[in-house]
Amino acid sequence: MEKTFRILNEEGLHARPAGAFVKLANEFKSKVEVRANGITKNGKSIMALMSLGLTMNHEITIIVTGEDESEAMIKIEDLIENKFKI
Repeated sequence: MEKTFRILNEEGLHARPAGAFVKLANEFKSKVEVRANGITKNGKSIMALMSLGLTMNHEITIIVTGEDESEAMIKIEDLIENKFKI
């Protein structure tokens, strides 16, 4: 399952929002990946996410595969749409 989003928060995906994303992704058994600018990284690794250098208005695709992928995608979508505020 995959879905494309736009980063809406002014700070982009720096340490705090990346940490929130990774914390949430690690709550699920499914594999979570983030694709941006043609590069795909592990969504469960803060260093991998931060290496993408994502800023406000960047388009990202979230790819979730596994037994709880639907639930994971819903929660990740909520996080992104709420500008990474938990």
